[in-house]
Amino acid sequence: MDKRNLRVVLETDRHRIVGEMTLPNEGYRSRLSDYLNQGDLKFVALTNATIIEHLVSGATQATEREFVTVGTAHILLAYPDDEDTRDSPPIYG
Repeated sequence: MDKRNLRVVLETDRHRIVGEMTLPNEGYRSRLSDYLNQGDLKFVALTNATIIEHLVSGATQATEREFVTVGTAHILLAYPDDEDTRDSPPIYG
């Protein structure tokens, strides 16, 4: 099965995580929403990730990681990456 990397943004209550997720090229679970809505999925793996922590002061702190896993129970919002949204504040903050 052919695979593709999709750059995504995952937001939790304290972090915005931008990284690459590997998805099938087409068919079953090839869309981000289908992939995340699998009943048995507990973690999402991302490569080349930037973790942006939203601090209480309103400031942000970014950390780069080659590989991270994010618990699906903590994901509040997920969408394909749009370069213009990387540094914007969270809408819930």
